[in-house]
Amino acid sequence: MLDAVIVLIVFVGALTRATFGFGEAVMSMPLLALLPIGLPTAASLIGLAGLTVAALSLGRGVGSMDRGAFLRLCAGTAVGIAPGILLVRFVPRATASVVLGGLLVLYGVYSLLPTPAMGAVSQRWAYPTGALAGALGSAYNFNGVPVVVFGTLRGWAPPVFRGTLQAHFLFSGVLVVAGQALGGLWTDVLPKLFALSLPAIGLATLAGHRLHAHIRPHQFERAVFILVVVLGAILTVRGLQSL
Repeated sequence: MLDAVIVLIVFVGALTRATFGFGEAVMSMPLLALLPIGLPTAASLIGLAGLTVAALSLGRGVGSMDRGAFLRLCAGTAVGIAPGILLVRFVPRATASVVLGGLLVLYGVYSLLPTPAMGAVSQRWAYPTGALAGALGSAYNFNGVPVVVFGTLRGWAPPVFRGTLQAHFLFSGVLVVAGQALGGLWTDVLPKLFALSLPAIGLATLAGHRLHAHIRPHQFERAVFILVVVLGAILTVRGLQSL
């Protein structure tokens, strides 16, 4: 029963990612964190799932990406991987839940606010954004959150936004998965859970690409971000109760 719930959560996350270009960890991580599987297993599973979706989505819109920002983001991401591994390995689970929940609440609230003016940040902010993406990616698979905020503040057009995110997800996904494996986050149960999730990831990727061309994303995204705030608040409260 637990395995089926985990696969369903991975499917929901992969579907969100394939449909909107980001969001699998934002959807899946708080749900998995509520299950008795451990944060390292949850982070490693979503890391592998995210890399798989990125590989299956390779070539979709990448030609429209902001190449300068992409290279800067990648440079920063490479620097941020190790601190994220240290965070998830040595920070107590209750503290990690508070951090994860707080990040979800902040991100959800930010995403529900009006869009800032285009070009609100300099291109140079891609370096620290990438470093933060690397740290949050290796710890919680939130490598997309800082990049989404950066792209919004830069005012990227939708094709550039999606293309840059997809290219960065593939690059950062390789580093995140390698860092999680070398950093000792992989557990004995991880290969089984990933193998069980592979069909769901493939189905979600195919369905998400089709949905992307037909749905109006704004209303659905708003509902997703409200759910993110609620899940983040639950995680934060649970973590505070355990401190």
